[in-house]
Amino acid sequence: MATIASDVAFTPAVKTIQTAKGSRSAYGRMERGQGWQTQVTPDMADFLSKLDMFYLGTATAEGQPYVQYRGGPAGFLKIIGQSTLAFADFGGNQQYLSVGNLSENPKAFLFLMDYENRRRVKVWGRARVVEGDDLLNAKLSDPSYPAAVERAIVFEIEAWDINCPQHIHRRIPESKVELEIERLKREIDDLKARLGDAA
Repeated sequence: MATIASDVAFTPAVKTIQTAKGSRSAYGRMERGQGWQTQVTPDMADFLSKLDMFYLGTATAEGQPYVQYRGGPAGFLKIIGQSTLAFADFGGNQQYLSVGNLSENPKAFLFLMDYENRRRVKVWGRARVVEGDDLLNAKLSDPSYPAAVERAIVFEIEAWDINCPQHIHRRIPESKVELEIERLKREIDDLKARLGDAA
């Protein structure tokens, strides 16, 4: 059992490699200092409010990993407790890989990406599928988003950490690109009109 939050990721095997490669002392100082968070902070809440996608990692009872992209309206990964997140599980291709994995292995991982601002947050914990809870489904739904809520997935945080932005390729959301294209089109039309008037 983990004695400090980062032990959920820094297992004895990982610490052995860190020692061999020379990074263990730095991570040891981190562990003796503030360490990783176990509850939602105001900064994380702000980050989540803008997030419209993330990756959910689960595994079978035998440990075979699976990662799934999850998308929805901004802020659809909601805070429902100091250390508890939840999101609406929308209809998909009906393979039920994540749902099946969670039925036999509650260990899960959230990889939260903000490509535009080159930020990533890693969240370790346990997740469970909640079927038929109309109140929770209503809390997690967004009437403006065109997808039916089939069930909820509730995630209990054990630890989370922010990664450095190194090697994150910047991506701009399509909606922001479209707005910029429209602005540039208007600017071009205005310049053409001015040139026509000057001719």
